[in-house]
Amino acid sequence: MATFSKYLTAKNTSVAGGVMLLFYLLKYKRRTRKHVGSERRDLEPVLNTEKESRKDRAAVDKIFFTRLLQILRILIPRFFCMETGYLIFIAAMLVARTYCDVWMIQNGTSIESAIIGRSNEDFKMFLFKFMKFMPVIALVNNFLKLGLNELKLRFRERLTKNLYDQYLQGFTFYKMGNLDNRIANADQLLTQDVEKFCNSVVDLYSNLSKPLLDIILYIFKLTSAIGAKGPAAMMAYLLISGLFLTRLRRPIGKMTVSEQRYEGEYRYVNSRLITNSEEIAFYNGNQREKQTIHATFKKLVDHLHNFIFFRFTMGFVDSMIAKYFATVVGYLVVSRPFLNVSHPRHMHSSQSELLEDYYQSGRMLLRLSQALGRIVLAGREMSRLSGFTARITELTKVLKELNAGKYERTMVSQHDKELETAEKVALVPGSGQIINRDNIIKFENTPLATPNGDVLIRNLTFEVRSGTNVLVCGPNGCGKSSLFRVLGELWPLFGGQLTKPERGRLFYVPQRPYMTLGSLRDQVIYPDTYEDQRRKGISDLVLKEYLDNVQLGHILEREAGWDVVQDWMDVLSGGEKQRMAMARLFYHKPQFAILDECTSAVSVDVEDYIYSHCRKVGITLFTVSHRKSLWKHHKYYLHMDGRGNYEFKPITEETVEFGS
Repeated sequence: MATFSKYLTAKNTSVAGGVMLLFYLLKYKRRTRKHVGSERRDLEPVLNTEKESRKDRAAVDKIFFTRLLQILRILIPRFFCMETGYLIFIAAMLVARTYCDVWMIQNGTSIESAIIGRSNEDFKMFLFKFMKFMPVIALVNNFLKLGLNELKLRFRERLTKNLYDQYLQGFTFYKMGNLDNRIANADQLLTQDVEKFCNSVVDLYSNLSKPLLDIILYIFKLTSAIGAKGPAAMMAYLLISGLFLTRLRRPIGKMTVSEQRYEGEYRYVNSRLITNSEEIAFYNGNQREKQTIHATFKKLVDHLHNFIFFRFTMGFVDSMIAKYFATVVGYLVVSRPFLNVSHPRHMHSSQSELLEDYYQSGRMLLRLSQALGRIVLAGREMSRLSGFTARITELTKVLKELNAGKYERTMVSQHDKELETAEKVALVPGSGQIINRDNIIKFENTPLATPNGDVLIRNLTFEVRSGTNVLVCGPNGCGKSSLFRVLGELWPLFGGQLTKPERGRLFYVPQRPYMTLGSLRDQVIYPDTYEDQRRKGISDLVLKEYLDNVQLGHILEREAGWDVVQDWMDVLSGGEKQRMAMARLFYHKPQFAILDECTSAVSVDVEDYIYSHCRKVGITLFTVSHRKSLWKHHKYYLHMDGRGNYEFKPITEETVEFGS
């Protein structure tokens, strides 16, 4: 009551604060448009303005509930599942907790009445009842926490597995980062945003269901005690205040989306620094990287400052409407029957009975007002949830389109605009035909183009059969890597016809081999597992032969066995990693192998033995290399000049001399 009196004496300040809030909201709306527009221009190519505005749309409306329902179908795939069981369990614990609250009110009122009435016997009896009931209350509260935490974890498990099933289907993870740029920070979406979404949706379920149950129960109790007008007035207040606060909270969803995007960009520039630390150190690029990190961090900090101030002003209004004004309405409602002298209650009740009745009704009404306030404040959580829902929905949409063969680049460079000719517009990703056939690679009238539509070679036609090694050469940017990406089906075919073996019979060995997490055996058999190795009937002795073929047999003795786990990216030298990749090639025995400068750190004699062994085991090679010693291991060369021209010819002595 003292706090409430202070509030009444400061009502002029409250009115001024409310006027300031309305002024700030109007000002913030205008400033947000200008601020977001300027930051988008400064941001590195991620999304254009039109797409960004659509993506940022996050409000509690029909679209939000439609999106939420789609995600809930993933979280709760069927009625009879563990998630449904936990929802029912949580609901049961909420009911039990509400009844515990009612019992606590009634028993607490009885204890206070015994104290005021100086009844030592009643005081001991009701206090002993409370002590007996304490373990039940504690058990209910902790069961409720257990159910909520388990449900959050199960929701996160369901959603994470579903998203990773789509993300790691085929080459979708590659396409998202290299062909499609609508999602800039997939790692954050798949980890942090999924966790926050699941926590938010479970908290919302708890924060809505418990107050709703309280409202129903307390209205029933209060109606029988003070009549129906009091609870009706409280419900009317809930409706009016809820609509008003929901309107004011509309910017929260959009600001949440922006916050997560800026957080993702900040994480991305830090991860780039760690990934490329050696190159940056060689270039003495620490000051430049510091500028980049500071600029990205400043965008995040500026946005968080705005968000904090907005939450401060919204917190002021929330407190006034959802707490203090709700308490005022509660006092007005509970006082009516007691201040009315002609009320029948005064005719038949003693002063002590009225006092006990007032305490009990007042506390129930206070709990009712708190429940109403929690429902009003739940709108704030719902606005925040709308932001996470928008981001998860955007991710699922992009994953679905990429898995369907559609990709979209939302930023067009000036160079692309200048090259936007009729021929370029006519190129349609995926319009070419891929035919799977063993022991042949054949390009027929196939345009070699980047995902942006830049044509590198207009009409590529050549044929290679098993046993015919081809050396691919030409200047940087001529299309060598593009050719291999098309062969590996990483890039779409823009026309013509490509005949090639299935993906599993083509193997790519890059200049910087990938060393997986795991044991020494895993490095040789990747991406197979130990079970796959046993299923193929390949023993560890055969694996040892593969290592001997690339002169890595000593690694097995040095590391003391196949099952030793190390950080192989650091343990193995550059040449050892390249030779390990060649041992991996011998293990898989593909029909064709693409060797992209993969022996640059290997001595010439070891390289010569590796190429001879490839011919011996029947692996046909496409090699990119500038070493003259490799020409003798190939029958044809494919030369690209970087200007759209190419030639595919057999290698002769004159060719070797010219290449020398």
